[in-house]
Amino acid sequence: MSATPGGRDRIEARFAKLESEGRAAMVTYVMSGDPDLETSAQIMAGLPAAGADIIELGMAFTDPMADGPSIQVAGLRALKAGITLRKTLEMVADFRRQDTQTPIILMGYYNPIHSFGVPAFLSTALASGIDGLIIVDLPPEEDHELCLPALEAGLSFIRLATPTSDDRRLPAVLANTSGFVYYVSYTGITGAGSVNADTVAAAVARIRRFTDLPIVVGFGIRTPEQARDIASVADGAAVGTAFTDAVRDSLDDGNATAATVNAVLDLTRSLATGVAAAAPGR
Repeated sequence: MSATPGGRDRIEARFAKLESEGRAAMVTYVMSGDPDLETSAQIMAGLPAAGADIIELGMAFTDPMADGPSIQVAGLRALKAGITLRKTLEMVADFRRQDTQTPIILMGYYNPIHSFGVPAFLSTALASGIDGLIIVDLPPEEDHELCLPALEAGLSFIRLATPTSDDRRLPAVLANTSGFVYYVSYTGITGAGSVNADTVAAAVARIRRFTDLPIVVGFGIRTPEQARDIASVADGAAVGTAFTDAVRDSLDDGNATAATVNAVLDLTRSLATGVAAAAPGR
């Protein structure tokens, strides 16, 4: 029996599986530790069965400059509940005891990793079962800080491409990207706009001229219909703000209720249905 793939191999294996099935990826973003560590772990454990193909796990940070109000508040809830980067990695290690297949991407900012120490972080992340990183405040010019060490360690470093990434900029953005490319469907912070499938289709076609990597589209996807439309033109649809909104709306005075876990998992099922209904031909 072959060994279970890990690190960036797990991401490649998942996209190969999706390609063989003729469908796009349902990518879910949830904030680690929101609204508390136990509830967050229960949500994460239930995501794959609910339809999540890839899990993006937010690293709570006090100054999330690229995030809209919903994800900012989710991070603050998690920090108030005592989440740390080390506890996030421990939660991933616990998840891996039951699921060795679903790729997990840590998404956030460089400061917590820098404070942890890059070598210690990379070794701990890989041992915990992390497969890739999306670090929104490290441009290609800073690849020596984390990107190149992460690639050497066996983790994917997933870069954001945006509507302002023109043909001159894209080669630099994609140079050391691995796993997949995350295309941000509009300029601005998370949760501040809605996705336009026609505009995204043109952008994805342009990016495909520069890379063979899968392209996942995020920002502005909230409904099964939007997820279906994006999955028809890209290799994955990523949803974040809708999930942090679902957590928020389920709380009682900031605390988890009996409805919190199912609020997220029911939304995952709904969105995954939309992705599964996407027309082939990406």
